[in-house]
Amino acid sequence: MRISSVTMFEQSVSSMNRQQSDFLKVSQQIASGRRVVNPSDDPQAASRAVGVDQARAVTQQYADARVSARNSLSQTESVLNSVSDAVTSAKTLLVQASSETLSDVDRQSVASELRGVYETLIGQANATDGNGRHLFGGYQDSTEPFVKKDGRVEYVGDSNNREQRVDASRLMEVSDNGQAIFQSVPSGAGHVATVDTGNTGSMTFKGPQIVDQERVKPTQAYDIDFDDTSGDMRYSVTDSDGNVVADGVYQADGEESMRVEFEGLSMELSGEPADGDAIAVNPADQGNTDLFATLENAIAVLESPAENANDKAALRNTLSTSMRELDNSLDNVLTTRASVGARLNELDVVDSVGGNRMINYEQTLSDLVDLDYSEAIGEYSLRQVGLQASQQAFADMKGMSLFQYL
Repeated sequence: MRISSVTMFEQSVSSMNRQQSDFLKVSQQIASGRRVVNPSDDPQAASRAVGVDQARAVTQQYADARVSARNSLSQTESVLNSVSDAVTSAKTLLVQASSETLSDVDRQSVASELRGVYETLIGQANATDGNGRHLFGGYQDSTEPFVKKDGRVEYVGDSNNREQRVDASRLMEVSDNGQAIFQSVPSGAGHVATVDTGNTGSMTFKGPQIVDQERVKPTQAYDIDFDDTSGDMRYSVTDSDGNVVADGVYQADGEESMRVEFEGLSMELSGEPADGDAIAVNPADQGNTDLFATLENAIAVLESPAENANDKAALRNTLSTSMRELDNSLDNVLTTRASVGARLNELDVVDSVGGNRMINYEQTLSDLVDLDYSEAIGEYSLRQVGLQASQQAFADMKGMSLFQYL
């Protein structure tokens, strides 16, 4: 078969182009560090790599969300720590103010210090995060959640907790609303006693204390009423259903006190009640649960002169109730703080799982598209030799012509 010079030239050029293309492909792989530079290099691996890369991007988004959630929770935990310190300071001031040796001027001085704590708590309740959002306003985080109105602090945020998705299967609360922190008490907080505002006697109380846990009814409220129509001052304890659960003659006099027990609870009473006086003993969550209202009541009674026995009784009773309410508020703040800490710990666990997932994605993606440099360098050398051989063969072949021998 006759082979023309044109055919030999075309075949030689085609061979050189093919060798050069293979050489350049290996060069591109080495330069990029990827085995699959174009989808055509390995369609199946390229398709799987797209899915893995998308999953990795989603995982990274969740990692970024956890950073934001951790910042918010860390700042919340820091503020709650300051709040618990402020409540403890307020309790210390009330204990100091309860001393019988203080004068009206001394109590007004304590009230001044207590007002400073009160203002500090308002500032902490309106704290913001690094983005200017209020921590305790729920989803209404663009404005201050606590505002003063007619001398009282009111909550104007919503009752929801902001949530953020920190993983595919975890929607986490990254804030707690101020109502749950500053205007609530923990479950099982017990009972709190308060005197009726219309009391005219000088009776004071301590308690209630639990003497028989099995008999206590956590949701039951009681009223202790005093009546002297029979000639003797008598008391009666009535539950919220109208049932009299305890009664008797009131026998406290002067410095002596008497103990009244009813349904697992005990109250220590002293002083002289007037006909019609009453004490309400309510579950903590049915009475005053507002931390700011507690401080406002305490400040008001400390700023008022105690001119007679009735005023001094009102002072002691109000301070006793306020200290009990502060204890409940502190427990509630600490409970919330523990919840925040638990969520921070959970973020650490989710971060660890997410980090392992990212490593797996990186390894899978590397196995699919990354280059084996040892194999690629060997292939590079082989293609280089092939290209050089093709070029040399063409150079030798192009001189093979009968015209050279004429």
